[in-house]
Amino acid sequence: MLLEQVQVSECAKKFGTNNFRVVLVSRNQDALDQYAKELSSEGIETYALAADAANSASLTAAFEQIKKNYGSPDVLVYNVAVLKSGKPTSLTAESLVSHYQVDVAGALHCALQVIPDQVAQKAGTILFTGGNFALRPSADYTALSIGKAALRTLAFTLAEELKPQGVFVGTVTIAGIVAPGTRFAPELIAEKYWELYEKREEHEIVYS
Repeated sequence: MLLEQVQVSECAKKFGTNNFRVVLVSRNQDALDQYAKELSSEGIETYALAADAANSASLTAAFEQIKKNYGSPDVLVYNVAVLKSGKPTSLTAESLVSHYQVDVAGALHCALQVIPDQVAQKAGTILFTGGNFALRPSADYTALSIGKAALRTLAFTLAEELKPQGVFVGTVTIAGIVAPGTRFAPELIAEKYWELYEKREEHEIVYS
């Protein structure tokens, strides 16, 4: 699981309590170690590995280590985005590409690390974290809106290509602000990832 927000910790917990071994990946090793410690204390076999979603070589190295030490992932959850405001005219071509590298290209690169083995096994799941900006873009968050729209398209096109080969691809489109104790509490959103994984029917859940 590629980790950027606390909601992925809840997602990891959901899969972990259903007999999955969890590998968390993020830039921040200290935060990773804390999440891994919390999950391990609940009896979930958890490992943590640092990598940067903005750096394809870093991601490749991480997946090589994962495959070597834990086996090829049965489920990939990509939940990474550059959460930075900015109107269209505040962007440059370079800054937009830097957002896109994390929001979309990183997602594709991670998927490509697991797809060959999943296709060979005719089984596997890839889940992306979408957002309301994919459906209702905001000028105040232009780069993120573009990224989420592109990620949604990536999810649907990958799903179309890989479904005949036994691999399920889906996206949870979160139409709200993630916050504990609300309708958008991380543990409630985690249920939607599990629902996609279990049912394998619709390729998108819009959680609003």
